[in-house]
Amino acid sequence: MRDENSPPEAPTRILEISAFDPQARENPHPRMRALREAGRVLRDETVKAWLLSHHDDIRATVNDGTFVRHPSKAEEGSITRMLADPDDPEGGRTSILFMDNPDHSRNRGPLMQAFYQRIKKMEAEIVALIDGVIDAAPSSGRFDLMAHIAIPIPILVIAHILGVDESRLGEFREWSEGLILGLNPMRTAEQTAYMEASRDKLDDYFTELMAARRQHPRNDLISDMVQAQAAGGDFADEELRINLQALLVGGNLTTTDLIGNGVWLFLTHPEQLAAFKADPKLDAPAVEEVLRYEAPVQATSRILSEDREVAGCPMHKSQPVFMSLAAANRDPTRFENAEAFDITVKRRSHISFGGGAHICIGAPLARIEARRVYRKLFERYPNMTLPEQKIVWRALPFFRGIEKLEVAV
Repeated sequence: MRDENSPPEAPTRILEISAFDPQARENPHPRMRALREAGRVLRDETVKAWLLSHHDDIRATVNDGTFVRHPSKAEEGSITRMLADPDDPEGGRTSILFMDNPDHSRNRGPLMQAFYQRIKKMEAEIVALIDGVIDAAPSSGRFDLMAHIAIPIPILVIAHILGVDESRLGEFREWSEGLILGLNPMRTAEQTAYMEASRDKLDDYFTELMAARRQHPRNDLISDMVQAQAAGGDFADEELRINLQALLVGGNLTTTDLIGNGVWLFLTHPEQLAAFKADPKLDAPAVEEVLRYEAPVQATSRILSEDREVAGCPMHKSQPVFMSLAAANRDPTRFENAEAFDITVKRRSHISFGGGAHICIGAPLARIEARRVYRKLFERYPNMTLPEQKIVWRALPFFRGIEKLEVAV
């Protein structure tokens, strides 16, 4: 019989390091470490995919433009192929998350340019929105930080940037939760129905909003994009609508997890919180360390476009290659004292936003939001503590975030 205190055995299946597995959902890192130590590459025939766990292999793969992304290009029976829409076999309805070139660069370029310009113009407004939410949270007692701060801030910010009616933020949060189920290859029929209903409602709303902005432009991203389209931008309404929805989702749920994970780490590492309070200019390295140590997105994937060798292993066209960002971010060959959460150490760059042409488009906004939240939160609540509680982690595979986080102030 195996000693329950002994190190875990290396996983042999990809889902053993995902939130589908209760033990991995609670704490995936011991298994990630065992996986990394067992070798560079894992082949999982149950889901017909490869898994990489070493930092250098993963960085090389995400930066390699010869891989493709759309699930329809993955082999039949693989976990990635399960993400393909059976009603859209050619992959025409997809966002930049899964687009391949030339469509990816044609759509991402103008969207990224407009998005980054809009963030720069609105940074003071973004900070004011964040401060307003934190100032409105309970002034004393015990409350759920996720419900009062981590959930409302990202949806409020991205909605403001897009130009969404703030009175409908509750609906947008609900629709975002539904839409992100599209990234769950093992979703139930009920979850699929929720996803499709959410997608339809977002389609209708963004169609109306784009038409309204063509008639009456405002100071928002949707106006920027329809004006760019009118000026000769090479993207269709359907593409614009889907990519605006992707920004809504991408700018919402993972930033919520970045906030929640970060506050939990500070409160469970009091020496790091003390260092941050003593020098709030550590806000930027603190965000990077949270992203490295407890990344909201735990894995990403690519698909082979041809037979080739990856991480020293022969692989074949159409085979998916999953990459554990969480394992890469604690790889001791890349990071000294990798298992320690330490905002005061200057570290090499993490890989939590992926890389290459598909590097996370929302990374600059997530950094702005998290930096301001950490600063403002601990200014307002210098004596915040973490009461005893059972931390429940999100059950969405390949993501990591806290469902509820009770704090005392």
